[in-house]
Amino acid sequence: MRDILPALYEWYAAGSPFGLATVVAVDRSAPRDPGAAMAVGPGDEIVGSVSGGCVEGAVFELAREVIASGETRLETFGYSDEDAFAVGLTCGGEITLLVRRVSAADDPAFAAVAESVAAGRPVTLATVLDGPAPRGATLAVRPDETPAENGTPGSAASTGAADTAGAADTAGAADTASTASTNGTHGTHGAVSAPPGPTDPDTGTAGSLGSGGLDVAVAADARGELAQGATGRRHYGPHGERREDAVTVFLHSFAPPPRMLVFGAIDYASAVARIGAFLGYRVTVCDARPAFATPERFPAGVEVVVDWPHHYLSGTTTDARTVICVLTHDPKFDVPLLEEALRRPAAYIGAMGSRRTHDDRLERLRAAGVPEHELSRLRSPVGLDLGARTPEEVAVSVAAEIIALRWGGSGLPLTARGGAIHPR
Repeated sequence: MRDILPALYEWYAAGSPFGLATVVAVDRSAPRDPGAAMAVGPGDEIVGSVSGGCVEGAVFELAREVIASGETRLETFGYSDEDAFAVGLTCGGEITLLVRRVSAADDPAFAAVAESVAAGRPVTLATVLDGPAPRGATLAVRPDETPAENGTPGSAASTGAADTAGAADTAGAADTASTASTNGTHGTHGAVSAPPGPTDPDTGTAGSLGSGGLDVAVAADARGELAQGATGRRHYGPHGERREDAVTVFLHSFAPPPRMLVFGAIDYASAVARIGAFLGYRVTVCDARPAFATPERFPAGVEVVVDWPHHYLSGTTTDARTVICVLTHDPKFDVPLLEEALRRPAAYIGAMGSRRTHDDRLERLRAAGVPEHELSRLRSPVGLDLGARTPEEVAVSVAAEIIALRWGGSGLPLTARGGAIHPR
């Protein structure tokens, strides 16, 4: 839902109810993960997608019905061999959708979610799916604001077993390190000027699931899921009792976008930054040369930093979803930068250069004392073998490798392998 949130909030702020369909469960091969959303707004405008086109027509009609009636619906779409005209997924999977009407009167928690996501602050939206609680009732949950010694908020741990359906919105730690120059601002896939939501300062929540006990239990679990960037279902008793499954609640976590750090302000960096932003990363480009590290050379919204790469990296935050692309292919930049990068958390560390450059780089890193288990994390030469030539083609190659590594893809053509296209 993150990518369509600006349009949703525009309707919400204008007082125009809209129908919101959210994927809350998937089975077998399915094109979209839990949390994917489609909305139908004023004038039958459609934003988003829940299946890549298979069931959108039926969902459109369902959303219109929900807007008119106000009745929240839980619907499952699968594949039917028996009925050639049945609406379903041609991939053979199954998705369950929650379709509800959203407006200021129907969902006061929505403003709190929009404000948090727009500001880059983590938040979880809990929604009742089934059981003896109001279906479609929502609770927005922010992390605990417990001050730590360094002044940053803490996050509560949670207990209880989760029936996680998968992660829909990627998580990443927001970093507010100072920069020498920037082009645009950090943020999500669009600007949302939301007023502060009606959040209770004592609980860090907005809205209610219909029971105080259920609200307390779900808020605790939501904060635990949010710390992991997880999205999925949990089960409770009517008043939040654990080890009961009378009430099913969908927890949709919105954490700040993951970071992509691109080092070396060359033409390839501009293309990589552009595709990184397209994939939902918060992109920073860093180079020690002021003549190259200028905002005008990069897409809007990309942060541009003038600093020695290893100095910048040592002073910024990375986590298990951070992507680091080293495009400098100059030993005086590469070696100290990769020494720092290979010792810190990151999902992907790639370095550009020929095989000769790569071999020389490895020898320099070994001489600097970098152990083999750290060197094994380095993806170099960077990217998949696509025969890329132009900066844009190389950026696609790099992005393809990042995606394959993230989801465990083989990098082979789909025609060369069997099994489900969207494995679970």
